[in-house]
Amino acid sequence: MENRNGLLVDFQTTQATGTAERDVVPMLLDQARERGFHPKSLGADKGYDTQECVAAVRRCGVTPQVAQNTSGRSSALDGRTTWHPGYTISQRIRKRVEEIFGWMKTVGGFRRTRYHGLERTGLAAYLVGTAYNLVRMAKLAGC
Repeated sequence: MENRNGLLVDFQTTQATGTAERDVVPMLLDQARERGFHPKSLGADKGYDTQECVAAVRRCGVTPQVAQNTSGRSSALDGRTTWHPGYTISQRIRKRVEEIFGWMKTVGGFRRTRYHGLERTGLAAYLVGTAYNLVRMAKLAGC
């Protein structure tokens, strides 16, 4: 998600493995660079607060602004990230991405997929994501 206007920038449809979300992060960052985007930070939920994921994001030259998972284990983030005022702002704005997925599930009819296989499901997801962006752009334009 792009933070300024709340537009969906990219997402990936993968098999549910339990770690699929954080495994795809470096690939999405590389693809964003190929398309001309240069993300400076990555806001994410507690599921991304692992040593491997945080290190992979830092290797990509992006600041990992993930929510700290302090329940029962230590966080992979240290003070160099969490002290910055941008971290607090990122954590507040990060919740907006859930609005996108909520819209896709309720309005876009993507609560349950209608298709079998990653290719068809991914195509349907991109169509719903495109519809979300069109609706969002119309609201931003005042239409």
